[in-house]
Amino acid sequence: MPAPSPPPSQGLSRRAFLGAGLLGAGLALTGCGPLGRGAEVSFHQSKPEAIGYFGELLGRFRQAHPGLRVSHDSSSNLSAGFVRNSPPDLGCLNYNFEVARFVDRGAMSDLGDLPEAGRINPDLLPLVDLTASYPGRTSVLPYSLMAAGVLYNRTLFADHGLVPPTTWSELIEVCDALTDAGVTPFYGTYADPWTVGQGLFDYTVGGMVDVTAFFEALAQQGADTGPDSPVSFEKHLREPVERMLTLVGYSNADATSRGYGDGNLAFARGQAAMYLQGPWALTEIAKTAPDLDVGVFPLPMTDDPADRKVRVNVDLALWIPEISPNQDAARELLTFLMRPEVIDTYNADNLGFGVTTDAPPVTHPTLVELQTYYDDARFYLGPSQLVPQSIPIHNYAQALVTGADPGAVLRTVDADWARLARRS
Repeated sequence: MPAPSPPPSQGLSRRAFLGAGLLGAGLALTGCGPLGRGAEVSFHQSKPEAIGYFGELLGRFRQAHPGLRVSHDSSSNLSAGFVRNSPPDLGCLNYNFEVARFVDRGAMSDLGDLPEAGRINPDLLPLVDLTASYPGRTSVLPYSLMAAGVLYNRTLFADHGLVPPTTWSELIEVCDALTDAGVTPFYGTYADPWTVGQGLFDYTVGGMVDVTAFFEALAQQGADTGPDSPVSFEKHLREPVERMLTLVGYSNADATSRGYGDGNLAFARGQAAMYLQGPWALTEIAKTAPDLDVGVFPLPMTDDPADRKVRVNVDLALWIPEISPNQDAARELLTFLMRPEVIDTYNADNLGFGVTTDAPPVTHPTLVELQTYYDDARFYLGPSQLVPQSIPIHNYAQALVTGADPGAVLRTVDADWARLARRS
């Protein structure tokens, strides 16, 4: 039967950003028979560095299910698939706005009855719901979580008698000490907007603002967001942005012309003591300096050490569309991917944190410094991930670090947010 329409909401919810024609009609749930010869399932996974990895996993799955045809799609347009009523049977994608719009419209089936749903770390559920949710359903199951902080050169810190700072004041003292010693504190890669958005912007905002409460309030406020509204980007993000600009003053002089690849190489060569990148950069850094002793700590933004938190994102999440005619096969494949020996190995190999209650702690020598923050749920979802893609937040962050007026930029974000709300 057709999927139910989403209930009316008050204020600006994530589903308010969606076009009514994205999914079209016909979100029908087709009945599934028992698995047997001739059954099939299509799997969509487009994370470039993991395509080969999942290809090998699918090979193992095929061997265990010789009568099941399994296709691995890494290039199809997800939106086009839903519009044409032919989405993949099982998706394993970054949990962002592309997937969120289908979750919010009720296009994903309920996975709550699966035993695997009961194994998900409950501390992660608010992150999932903040990105997108549909009433009464468990629409996605997190598969991998990335935790990010300030990468630092342990050797450089030790050589100058420094330890990771726990407060904003200590951070400035570390930066001043490094500068006095002729060492660049932070290596900036401001030529690539995304590195500013997921790095400086997210870390400074997340270190001072309750991200969940802020975006929930914005959603309720909707089109009323502006200079006089109770909650606004200008009002609540101005102080974090000002501190962000203070840190810009401790970056390399040529930061505006340097990109992600430059940053990995420079940090590997010891040209800066700290680098605002996620764990994905560790593999690239190791290509140049495999023995570099790299640590990580959450960026302290206040003078209370208890305020320190880690930026996280749900790097991969599993979902099955309501319209899939092969839900039994899709659930069988999902169950296989969620086996501890499969999911835990994937996260260990790809520098992710486990998302299940029985996941082992990380063992990577850099990431172990973040384990306690994960265990204590001292983390926040990157703010830049919660801004609709039609608002170029990464470009706005880049403008901030390259000289734009903070008040003007944040007022523009407020106006963009209100405009989207009025259009919905």
